[in-house]
Amino acid sequence: MSLEPRSRWRPALVGGVALLTGLVAGCSGMKGNGPPAPDRSSGQVSHWVDGATVASVAKTLQVQLPAAATEAKAAHLEGLQDDGLIMAFVLPKDEVDEFVAQLKPERPLGLREQPLARSTNPSTPFSHLGLPEPDLLARVREGQVCAPCEDNLNWLKVAVAQVDDRTSRVYLSGVD
Repeated sequence: MSLEPRSRWRPALVGGVALLTGLVAGCSGMKGNGPPAPDRSSGQVSHWVDGATVASVAKTLQVQLPAAATEAKAAHLEGLQDDGLIMAFVLPKDEVDEFVAQLKPERPLGLREQPLARSTNPSTPFSHLGLPEPDLLARVREGQVCAPCEDNLNWLKVAVAQVDDRTSRVYLSGVD
């Protein structure tokens, strides 16, 4: 039996495999004209937005920062599908209830006496703002403001923790 007929096809087969390999390699590296792909080397699919301000985050959260607020901080975490928004500020103790009432929470805020074992919001930590996590503090009033909310805001939560005898820190977190 002669191997002559098979050897005739060998150059065509090698050429076809080379062409197919080239096409697969070329297509897998294409990014198209869309937005750049996430940095897969770091595993990050979200990032903190540079230049996010208290005003821009407050607008997205549909909240007006009280005039008496001090130490206001905010951040915006841009994700693939949803964005995380956090904002915190200090208010005189006697103005906190008025601010919370303006938010119109679904139910009155509940008091959590003991800190939780771990944060329930690890994707948008207040530690990014240099603040303690409200979940890890004792004697925190907290609750859901809305879910779903108006416009593109999916949900908004509020937590209030006493700073000292005269002031409390208000923590707001939401998903847009």
